[in-house]
Amino acid sequence: MSLASRLTVFEPYLEKITDQSHRASLITVLNWVAQTFPELEPRLAWNQPMFTAHGTFIIGFSLAKAHFNIALEKVTLDRFADQITAAGDHVTKMLWQVNFDQPVNYPLLNQAITYNLTTKAETTTFWR
Repeated sequence: MSLASRLTVFEPYLEKITDQSHRASLITVLNWVAQTFPELEPRLAWNQPMFTAHGTFIIGFSLAKAHFNIALEKVTLDRFADQITAAGDHVTKMLWQVNFDQPVNYPLLNQAITYNLTTKAETTTFWR
């Protein structure tokens, strides 16, 4: 299945984004995740794009006015919070926030996704 066809599940969400530059930024990140981690399954749940592996949550995304959010689960977010803030992004209790006017830290995003895949390899529930 092609990358584009795998990500059509996100179209209802993406069509609602009126700011074209914000939409393009999120599409770029979603494409990167799908291309870098082809084993992940794209899924639209709770009206948010996310990726799962063997039925367990790995990463999700949502938009705000000046940034997009990366949801990783608290365990993962706590593990990478210092690196995220050192890179200039913001961390809340449950989200990694990336300002639209800042570059995405793909190496750190790769580490966080890899961490979730590794630590949730035997997880049989959606959340930890």
